[in-house]
Amino acid sequence: MPITEHPFGGSWGYQPLGMFAPSSRYGSPAAFARFVDACHNAGLGVILDWVPAHFPADAHGLAQFDGTALYEYADPREGVHRDWNTLIYNFGRHEVRGFLIASALYWIERFHIDGLRVDAVASMLYRDYSRPDGEWVPNVHGGRENLEAVAFLRELNKVIGERCSGVMTIAEESTAWPGVTAPVAVGGLGFTFKWNMGWMHDTLHYVSRDPLYRRYHHHDIAFGLHYAFSEHYVLPLSHDEVVHGKGALLTKMPGDEWQQFAGLRAYLAFMWAHPGKKLLFMGAEIGQRHEWQHDSELDWYRLDEQGPRGLARALADLNRIYNEEPALHVGDGNPESFTWVVSDDADNSVFAFLRSGEAGTAPLLVIVNFTPCARYNYRVGVPALSSWWEIFNSDSRFYAGSDLGNGSALHARPTPSHGYTASLELTLPPLGTLYLRQGDWPI
Repeated sequence: MPITEHPFGGSWGYQPLGMFAPSSRYGSPAAFARFVDACHNAGLGVILDWVPAHFPADAHGLAQFDGTALYEYADPREGVHRDWNTLIYNFGRHEVRGFLIASALYWIERFHIDGLRVDAVASMLYRDYSRPDGEWVPNVHGGRENLEAVAFLRELNKVIGERCSGVMTIAEESTAWPGVTAPVAVGGLGFTFKWNMGWMHDTLHYVSRDPLYRRYHHHDIAFGLHYAFSEHYVLPLSHDEVVHGKGALLTKMPGDEWQQFAGLRAYLAFMWAHPGKKLLFMGAEIGQRHEWQHDSELDWYRLDEQGPRGLARALADLNRIYNEEPALHVGDGNPESFTWVVSDDADNSVFAFLRSGEAGTAPLLVIVNFTPCARYNYRVGVPALSSWWEIFNSDSRFYAGSDLGNGSALHARPTPSHGYTASLELTLPPLGTLYLRQGDWPI
């Protein structure tokens, strides 16, 4: 979340005034630099939430800076965000664009930030964003696109790409604007990644439902693969999903406490295997039960409980496997890295798919059972008559699950299924996700 200086703590940093200042709430700029260095020494990257979309109208900020609309548009139909009661930068002014790009470079070059997540990009791209008819100003062509903001975003990404090799930029962009992650040279906006808001909405809609009725919403899980490779995506489960009455991620899961934890482990394991980079908001990894609160710490004491401790172990193992298995990450932008095996078993709420890396690397078979009913002798087609090893089971006893699974090596049989000449006969644990690796036992 943004640490640029902001006047109101309850804005969580999303209404910044000091675009060149780490918030004094947490220490000095030198202290922030030490923090970033400590993260890097521990092997962690640091991505900063950065907000060029709007700024507050506080008298000690940029509003009417010299007595005129210097940084903002003068016309409130262009220069005021009604949703947040804030002002909008005048992206048509060279000086304003230079000011914002200098801010981005300051964080990257001065503090060695590894990436910028650019907030509210959709609100920048459209002149009619959250405005009724007649209360917005069209562009020079009579359209709704904010051409000046588009030019700014392209310039921002071009400059960062030229000056700061390896630094990523991530767009929080919630519409179907084409080419958000396409290179500027071919007409794209030039971002490294885009938040996949559709995936987030659809899958949370699905897992929040009673398993009895999930069969009627099977498409909510499968639909995301229709466009999963149209951009380079991040799968976001962010602060926006655990505030303002939406409940914690754990409490979105139906059922008793055991089912809630099992459902969350299965869902996160499905997410880790799905194409796209992963974003998980703090607290979800320990099964926090209440919504996130900006003025209190997380419920760390819950790690003394079996369910939260098991969930944390599962997430740690998922991160390790994600790093170790090329099939889960090297082909994220390649449609050939993903193959549905079972996508139509709505009655059982079961999904199965293959993830593939580069040629010569072992594929992974992922099977998800989104009901609390165990499935025995469940047949899944596989592309090779070989051994498959269960390398992850979200229902493991080490994660506080029921420990129902497939144990030792599984050997494919020459029984055709799902379009393949070979298949496996599996036990699917309740509310569980399995990862199976083809080939020899993984060392």
